[in-house]
Amino acid sequence: MSQHNDDKAKLALIGVCRFRFGTDGTGITTLIGFHGCPLSCRYCLNPQSISPTAELLYISPMDLYKELAKDELYFLGTGGGVTFGGGEPLIHIDDIQRLIALGADRWKITIETSLNVPLDNLIKVSLIADEFIVDVKDLDPQIYNKYTGTNLDNVVRNLKWLAENGHHDKVLIRLPLIPCFNTEEDRENSEIALRQMGFHKFNKFTYIVR
Repeated sequence: MSQHNDDKAKLALIGVCRFRFGTDGTGITTLIGFHGCPLSCRYCLNPQSISPTAELLYISPMDLYKELAKDELYFLGTGGGVTFGGGEPLIHIDDIQRLIALGADRWKITIETSLNVPLDNLIKVSLIADEFIVDVKDLDPQIYNKYTGTNLDNVVRNLKWLAENGHHDKVLIRLPLIPCFNTEEDRENSEIALRQMGFHKFNKFTYIVR
């Protein structure tokens, strides 16, 4: 794959990572990292995804599809597939739909998202997504705002929509313990609220801050 920084018609990615196992859902996956995110997290795990000076990979949907297809046997043999992450993939819903139209729906599609996006974007991708990995951060509005620099309204609305429309079984929610921002009690309160919505799959871990 080559870089073409002068071609704005192509997908703008922070990278494509092949042969991931057990990190982005089941099986062997390829992670597609989109550039751009509505959040400004204090400990961003992928700071290049929001950097205006990041060196990006520009690639056409067809060229990316061909690159993904190289690993089809691994996807089908292990129950893996393609994970759209970033950054925030759901602000690039048109690009995702173009890849699906080319044939990417043959593979398992996972969306790794903050859910801080318009509801219409979520509804569109719900028709093609097999799994969601939702990085909630924390469901306390003040903690969320202090950490991400934005409000929680979109996230809560979108979580409720997923639960009310029967998607809760395919949602894995990440609940981090974030040093200097939330406590174990805060995280427990978030989990209780999420369970009340109908979610039951959680990934709890602690951010390592250097």
